Amino acid sequence: WFFVCLRPEKNDVSNLISVLKNDLFLRAARGETVERPPVWMMRQAGRILPEYRAVRSRLSGFIELCTTPELAAEVTVQPVDLLGVDAAIIFSDILVIPEAMGLRYEMEEKKGPIFPKTVQTKADIEALLAGDNAAEQLEYVYRAVEIASKNLGNRVPLIGFAGAPWTILAYMVQGSGSKTFDRARRFLYAEPVLAHALLQKITETTIAYLKLKVASGCHLVQLFDSWAGILSPDLYRTFSSRYISQIVEALAPIVPVTVFAKGAFFALADFDAMPCSVIGLDWNTSPAFARSIVGNKRVLQGNFDPAALYGTPEQVADQTEAMLQQFGRRHIANLGHGVYPDTPLESVKAFIETVKVHRY
Repeated sequence: WFFVCLRPEKNDVSNLISVLKNDLFLRAARGETVERPPVWMMRQAGRILPEYRAVRSRLSGFIELCTTPELAAEVTVQPVDLLGVDAAIIFSDILVIPEAMGLRYEMEEKKGPIFPKTVQTKADIEALLAGDNAAEQLEYVYRAVEIASKNLGNRVPLIGFAGAPWTILAYMVQGSGSKTFDRARRFLYAEPVLAHALLQKITETTIAYLKLKVASGCHLVQLFDSWAGILSPDLYRTFSSRYISQIVEALAPIVPVTVFAKGAFFALADFDAMPCSVIGLDWNTSPAFARSIVGNKRVLQGNFDPAALYGTPEQVADQTEAMLQQFGRRHIANLGHGVYPDTPLESVKAFIETVKVHRY
């Protein structure tokens, strides 16, 4: 396919890693011995930064920012320039996948994503694009990765990401965000054959999408299963883990892969059986519990409570140091979920700086 053929050398990630000025994050993700934990924050490119808000103020909304490569790249790099984090993550949205598959969504301010049409029937699923055909619709994302990679100037690695298939299905069937995703969960019980068909299409599209992100300049990829915790362990194993495993197995030979599933402490053993490099923890999963499941050789990421950042910088520094002591080595410092938009910037800086001065 033409896009990959134009960039064959970018599939060799070792070439990219060798020229990074700060490769701490990648070395840690690969399980190598490092001098301190690397640090970055989920949703670090966002409203905590005045510079981000200035960019957003010029636009019609979130989707315009995501679909304008130059601006998406600009806000991707901002946390590296302003906060000194050890990795950048491309500014985008997990819901570009259903958009590429043919299911349009809108982003309503203070309400979140809305899908005017949802997936309900076999015909709805058959009408969706999948795999390469869907992934090629997201040229604006790959262009943003290329620009961000250039603007980073090999200072730090660039992370690409996608939503896990179950989380994407939840939005495609529910039609919006929800506390319970009752319609999406009912779909799993009432239409399991259709659910598996949809999940497989999402999986194939996500694999193609992430491979093209890597080809465009991403050094590592992360899967977000944001709604993992609303499924029972049995349901999760049937309708989520098996599809995450497909994605990890397809990407792991190319780049390190992180799996982050919010609320899915019960799936740690499943993730440990996959060739992922890093397992992310939410703030409700203790390092000791995770280590009891996955052992000491696994690299863990997280699990600082985002709400703790509402404390004073001094309180944040103390709590950050306590977290680092609990994890010890083989840890990437991060939050247990995305940083909240109204988080005090000084507390964010205290979290990052405390990690950066920590030594093993």
